[in-house]
Amino acid sequence: MFLGIDLGTSGVKAVVLSPTGEVLAQSTAPLSVDRPRPLWSEQNPENWWTATDRAVMQLRPELRDQVRGMGLAGQMHGAVLLGADDMPLRPAILWNDGRSFAECAELESAEPNARGITGNIAMPGFTAPKLLWVRRHEPDVFRRLRTVLLPKDYLRLKLTGEKVSEMSDAAGTLWLDVARRGWSDRMLAASGLDRWTMPDLVEGNAVTGRLQREMAERWGMNRVPVVAGGGDNAAAAAGVGVIGEGDALLSLGTSGVTFVATRDFRPNPARAVHGFCHSLPGMWHQMAVHLSAAACIDWAARQLGLSGPADVLRIADGAAPGTGPEVFLPYLSGERTPFNDPHVRAGWFGLDNDTDPARLAAAVLEGVAFGLADGLDALREAGSHVDELVMVGGGARSTAWGRIIASVLQVRLIYVEGGDIGPALGAAKLAQLGIDPGSPEEICGRPRVIAVAEPDADLQAILAQKRGRYQAASAAIRGVGLQ
Repeated sequence: MFLGIDLGTSGVKAVVLSPTGEVLAQSTAPLSVDRPRPLWSEQNPENWWTATDRAVMQLRPELRDQVRGMGLAGQMHGAVLLGADDMPLRPAILWNDGRSFAECAELESAEPNARGITGNIAMPGFTAPKLLWVRRHEPDVFRRLRTVLLPKDYLRLKLTGEKVSEMSDAAGTLWLDVARRGWSDRMLAASGLDRWTMPDLVEGNAVTGRLQREMAERWGMNRVPVVAGGGDNAAAAAGVGVIGEGDALLSLGTSGVTFVATRDFRPNPARAVHGFCHSLPGMWHQMAVHLSAAACIDWAARQLGLSGPADVLRIADGAAPGTGPEVFLPYLSGERTPFNDPHVRAGWFGLDNDTDPARLAAAVLEGVAFGLADGLDALREAGSHVDELVMVGGGARSTAWGRIIASVLQVRLIYVEGGDIGPALGAAKLAQLGIDPGSPEEICGRPRVIAVAEPDADLQAILAQKRGRYQAASAAIRGVGLQ
């Protein structure tokens, strides 16, 4: 059997997979995010380790005993800064942290060909600007820095004692020459770093070490190989069969991501489209990223006094989609694609005397869909043809929301077994790919389809009109500085 561990923003998931791709068990340990100042988003890396241990220990002992290998997936872009003793020097700065917007311009000024090397526009969410911020505002931390790791690779260090990363996650640092799949000395120098600060680089199916004896004994496992894995979305793609040219997925987790696999490197930084390496050798992908997706549903539940996201989805059914005047802009943490604006903020607009919780909830579902459509438009401008998307992430559990999204995006949505645990599923499959003989097509093929959401022509027409109001509201708040 194979163990996949996914370090998410809201929790750590552990999945046990059979050699035939059957999910035999899964568990989750929650995490919280610290926001000590405006624009800041941090987590303590030791909390990741504690949650990982808790998630694995929740799995049945007889399953842990049969694990032959494990793989890692995780939230991208986080900056884990280690000192000479390999202990964190400060809390990790996360992917949705917006404090380093000024340093983005500084980085691109220091290396004028930054976009050519990395294929991406410098954004506060990426890792490199965070290091420039630390250098400026926390010079003592920067002086003591010896190693920078990404979140899942900090778990790898704890599991194996090895400092290793892989291409898909490293592509999100702005230190990788993405086309050549190797660290860029020029980008590192622009950040005041060098290769000695970086982990070794491998492909996602490479073995990076073995589980240390202490953890093997605690978990009741053998000292199994630990395979590199991937950044969360690239790992999810390996989990749900998005592995060939033009295959695509839509991830509805805390953030929202549209991911298109490509055989070559096709950047489009002008529209804030990410061009990254895939977790599979010889593949790349384009990605449109929205900093808030299912996070908007959690937020709406709190504002409306509801017990959780399921209640938001339930009461939204009481309002016919697209009929109310209410518009929601889903920019709780700023936005990446297509604006690259960490300051833009969310809000409900167009409220009237008849506005009620049901219409507010429906507007949130629609607003996230409109944001996803902005991202898909940018991908299409970058040359990607998308007519169907495999659904992954926690938001993939709702086919009712899927009907709205399918109609706004004008694409077919495919729901598959294990889609709601996509990154952990992919981490386990990458582990199998690194240990057992077999091709990506055999091991990482699409799981069984359990549902399909088709665009609804009538709903499509109604929501297209409402999207026009959404775009006008979005342009207005960005144009007059309501941020």
